[in-house]
Amino acid sequence: MRLRIVHETAYSYDPPATGAIQTLRLTPRGHDGQFVINWRIEVDHDCRLDTASDPFGNVVQSFTTEGRLDGLVITALGEVETHDMAGMVRGQSERFPTAVFLRDTPLTESNAALRTFALDVNASAPADRLSKLHVLMGAIHEAIAVETTDHDDAIRTFESAKGDPRAIAHVFIAAARHLGIPTRYASGYLYRPDDSEPVSAEHGWAEALIDGVGWIGFDATMNLCPTDYYVRLAIGLDRVGAAPVRGTAYGDGAAVPRVSILVSEARAAKR
Repeated sequence: MRLRIVHETAYSYDPPATGAIQTLRLTPRGHDGQFVINWRIEVDHDCRLDTASDPFGNVVQSFTTEGRLDGLVITALGEVETHDMAGMVRGQSERFPTAVFLRDTPLTESNAALRTFALDVNASAPADRLSKLHVLMGAIHEAIAVETTDHDDAIRTFESAKGDPRAIAHVFIAAARHLGIPTRYASGYLYRPDDSEPVSAEHGWAEALIDGVGWIGFDATMNLCPTDYYVRLAIGLDRVGAAPVRGTAYGDGAAVPRVSILVSEARAAKR
């Protein structure tokens, strides 16, 4: 499938800022399941994008602007060819030992209730790890409603039984790590053919390591492994480490960005 993505992040500063620093993980990498046909990042102020890669291998761009700043708009757009790999992530180098992905973060810590839930699922599931993770994904899908909240950590999301896709991914990660399974967070985009309206946040899901197979994605929000409707953007121990846009502005005012993401099916150019 050929998907077109337009991801806009807009800040409005009142009072005006005197400058801003931004770090972007807005450029997807290619792997066996996705090929980046074209991609660019536009900023509506003069700046130089410095490109590097972080310890997880994500493509990272950073820039600084100086001078009076009433607003700032960052747009990432391009086309990606995707293939259904049944959730498997292949064709990318892995920089960290797998034990790194057993580390908890403030967003993926578990409490007694969440640990008991994970152990109960584990006890009722088949013995092999892949089956266990599918059962865990289904159980979390049933237990937590998709809803925007003011929290996205695993504990409060599980306790309230509601959260957005990024928060639900944190619950899956916390439960899987408690079972001793290396698990990480993936940010990206989800194509929804029946929804032509932009969304206000990137999609998020988990990836777990299966011995002899490799990393496989699990999206508890949708109760499926990522298909060709998904574009994988960045990975981290939680959503903060894989956030598409992070930054700060200098001045007295704080600005909450307005995010607009539109994913649509693109048609290949005629030859």
